[in-house]
Amino acid sequence: MQSIANKACIVGVGHTEYSKDSGRSELKLATEAIGTAIADAGLSPVDIDGITKYTMDNNDPIDIARNLGIPRLRFFGEVAYGGGGGPCGTILMAAMAVATGQAKAVVAFRAMNERSGRGTARFGQAPTDESVTGVKSYMSPYGLFSPAQMVALAARRHMHLYGTESKHFGEIAVACRHHANMNPDAMMYGRPMTIEDHQASRMIADPLHLLDCCLETDGGAAVVITTPDRARDLKHVPVHIASAGLGGGAWNHLHILKDVEAPHTESTVIADHLFGDAGITQADIDVLFVYDHFTPLVMMAIEDYGFCKRGEGKDFVGNGRLRWPDGELPLNTSGGNLSHGYMHGMQNNIEAVRQLRGTARCQVKDADFAFIAAGNAVPTSAMILRRDGA
Repeated sequence: MQSIANKACIVGVGHTEYSKDSGRSELKLATEAIGTAIADAGLSPVDIDGITKYTMDNNDPIDIARNLGIPRLRFFGEVAYGGGGGPCGTILMAAMAVATGQAKAVVAFRAMNERSGRGTARFGQAPTDESVTGVKSYMSPYGLFSPAQMVALAARRHMHLYGTESKHFGEIAVACRHHANMNPDAMMYGRPMTIEDHQASRMIADPLHLLDCCLETDGGAAVVITTPDRARDLKHVPVHIASAGLGGGAWNHLHILKDVEAPHTESTVIADHLFGDAGITQADIDVLFVYDHFTPLVMMAIEDYGFCKRGEGKDFVGNGRLRWPDGELPLNTSGGNLSHGYMHGMQNNIEAVRQLRGTARCQVKDADFAFIAAGNAVPTSAMILRRDGA
């Protein structure tokens, strides 16, 4: 199968502030973030001829083009499954477009008023429709409404099988907060957190505490993708897409009902070819970005992508391994979904690019490769980015 490896680059990144109340429309947030990313690349809107988006994003590509002054779109598309497919899937789609000549420069973005506008369904509330269809019809009658509740079941299964404890999940939350406290742009900047704080936070869905759960955020974030040939003449040294992929399977959150050897997540579908296409192993990764909507799924992703064996995640995340500057594999160095801002993972892509440019606040020394995984336990996406020259 032909690979997308090294046929496209990220050349621009941009985002709005992240807040609880943006005070403006989602279209305004999208155009601000995209405009900033285009300027960061040293381009202008007339240079953009493609847009990729999350299916759930409320913005229309044509409206964005009209408001930014993009004269013509040659390519536009969208990727399903929110934080699972969107963060890396939109970039993969853009990379395929520029690599095959369907477009010259494509913007991938996410913008939402999730906190103030209640742009997504209120998780944890019982449905008010007269009927519930699909898989939800088997879950809702038993009170299983929210992602937090579903992840709680998976977390409890992991604890049962491998001796994992809540404090191990807390190591992930503390690492993200540690990095957010070095990032003035983070929503949780200036709000340090300890393991004791994590353990004392209120229970949301046992064993998930409040501090195991991501933020709700208003904001926008975007990246610009083009070919390596075009990237050489632009403002920044390009960051290469070494590999990328989408993954889905016959399971979902209910995978926890399977036997011990059953896959945790859709990550297992793409893990092998992701590293094979990039021509590296897990040991070559310098900085790690895992979609941190809930801490247990970060641990499961670390296991399923082969950074440690299944059941060893509880030991892998301890002893400060995930914390910059002394940890071996810093995680979500701007604060992630848990403490920076929840842009359905797009903010992790931006931070990964900054790491490989050498401009991050929590800068990993001589970072050559960044690994990025989208949301686990739903159809998912992931990619490996490479520093130019690595």
